Amino acid sequence: PSVSGKFSRRWCTLQDGVLSYYENDRNAVPNGEIKVEEIVCLVNNPPNAHGIESTFEIYIESERLYLFGLESPDSAREWLKSIAKSFVHPRAEELLALDFERIGRLHYKGGLNLERAKEGWFALAGSALHVCFEDRERQEPLQLRKLQELSIQGDNEVLVLVERRRTLYIQGERKLDFLGWVHAIQKAAGSAGDTLSEQQLTESDVPLLVDRCIDYITQCGLTSEGIYRKSGQNSKTTSLLEMLRRDARSVRLKEGEHQVDDVANTLKRFFRDLGDGLFTGRWGQDWLRATALEDEEAKISEYRRLLGNLPTVNRATLKALINHLFRVQRFSGENQMNTHNLAIVFGPTLFQTDGKDYKAGRVVEDLISHYVKIFNVNDQEMKKQQDEITAIMKMREAASSGTQQAGDFICTVYLEEKKTEAEQHVKIPATMTAEELTFEILDRRKIVMKEKDYWSCFEVNEREEAERPLHYSEKVLPILHCLGTESYLVVKKQMSMENMLIYLASRVGDCKHGMMKFREERNLLGLGLSTGFHDRYFILNHTCLRLYKEVRVSPACWLPARRPCTPVIRAPPIWGYRCPLLQAAGDGDGEGADAAWRGRAELAPPFRGHWIGLL
Repeated sequence: PSVSGKFSRRWCTLQDGVLSYYENDRNAVPNGEIKVEEIVCLVNNPPNAHGIESTFEIYIESERLYLFGLESPDSAREWLKSIAKSFVHPRAEELLALDFERIGRLHYKGGLNLERAKEGWFALAGSALHVCFEDRERQEPLQLRKLQELSIQGDNEVLVLVERRRTLYIQGERKLDFLGWVHAIQKAAGSAGDTLSEQQLTESDVPLLVDRCIDYITQCGLTSEGIYRKSGQNSKTTSLLEMLRRDARSVRLKEGEHQVDDVANTLKRFFRDLGDGLFTGRWGQDWLRATALEDEEAKISEYRRLLGNLPTVNRATLKALINHLFRVQRFSGENQMNTHNLAIVFGPTLFQTDGKDYKAGRVVEDLISHYVKIFNVNDQEMKKQQDEITAIMKMREAASSGTQQAGDFICTVYLEEKKTEAEQHVKIPATMTAEELTFEILDRRKIVMKEKDYWSCFEVNEREEAERPLHYSEKVLPILHCLGTESYLVVKKQMSMENMLIYLASRVGDCKHGMMKFREERNLLGLGLSTGFHDRYFILNHTCLRLYKEVRVSPACWLPARRPCTPVIRAPPIWGYRCPLLQAAGDGDGEGADAAWRGRAELAPPFRGHWIGLL
């Protein structure tokens, strides 16, 4: 085949575990060789990436990169499959069936054993990162667009990927191929286009951009007059939409920094500019025609049928949006936006019309009015929504009444469990600690503490199925400002305290110190994301855990061990806790498998010679 650019035309063979390239097909001595056991990464480049129809890259352990090119895509695929099969370990054979962009081996840490890095096999296909670990345990692929966090720690040495129930640390022992992995994963984890399915997503398949805007307006704008009808500043809307489209995961919407109308306008513009629309080009007209049905039950049935025809992400997004608008109209007395007014605004926006067709607004009005039936909302969901609305109303009433001192905050706290009869509405001044709140709740219920009763205030998140006991001196008000709609506070007994005290008493005099990765979670159980992991020096003794920013400085903070607090997680995550519970694990018996793998590479069937462009 013809070769362009700086490529040199070479005759290549793959035989006995060696990829050889020759000056021509008559030469007996190769110009160079690549042993497949030295290959660490194989990359399938996009078409015409280097001036040739099909190119692929080979990275080896000695930090060298080889670039090969062919004019025939079919021939390139044959070479890719053969090279991949020759160097990928047998335990990772399932990765070979993927239409991968990049495949190779990397060192990682995950699960309960974070002391020793292990070698795993990784394949990037689309926006999914498939993994095959050292212990051969099959893992679900990481959906990169659904990551809660993606960050680089150290001097570009560790890539941290955080999903809902697992965390993975990928280490870069070889700079050349590791940086390639980092850039490829970052690109795959971002939004790739203007359709819903190409956006960064939440766990429930709602675009993160939409989720961010809805959460902010729910907490800060439900009672804002003319919400969604009034336009924000065009320049701020454009800037915010660009940031959210680029990487919604890294954007934090904060009261004071962002105006409610700017965020509302951003959400509307996102839906108006959406590729293929929320209702899709295929089904959009059917939704509009459904408004002509006179029988309400028949119309609801048709809406439900059309809802089932939508793609998964469109269906989840529509439900999230209508759920939000359903809440907004519940506050129409304050915001002046009833169902009809919201429909006038969102009908043309969602159907991307000029507003002259009244049927678009009629569809949105029907969806809000019959939200419960159309979306099969059960009693539990409705009660949860009602509780949230009630809590918001109470806070707004407290804020508008003259009885609340500056800085005070009214919140609902539960005793022992989340039940209506167990809730207490407490005024939280800025100085109140978790210990003071605990005593306040116990005094209200006239509960007398016994000698070995250890009561604590817990922050609970229902979605994450996690709870965290607050430190007794921790201020409550900052916690409340960070709580998400699915989080709450509960006062209950710390059942494991006595065992912890016995353990601590037996360890008097013990001391442990060293460097650990540390991430400050200001809003772990709420809506926000952390700022990433940082290296910190820790010293632990029987009285406290000291944290140092550097080895030779005063402690950045210290945590008294008088009333120890340990995270309690309902079920262990797949790849590990978010707290440093380290457990050593013995090395697996991998020598036989590695020997079989090396033997397999050497005995791999020879691949026929082929002219390939080599750069």
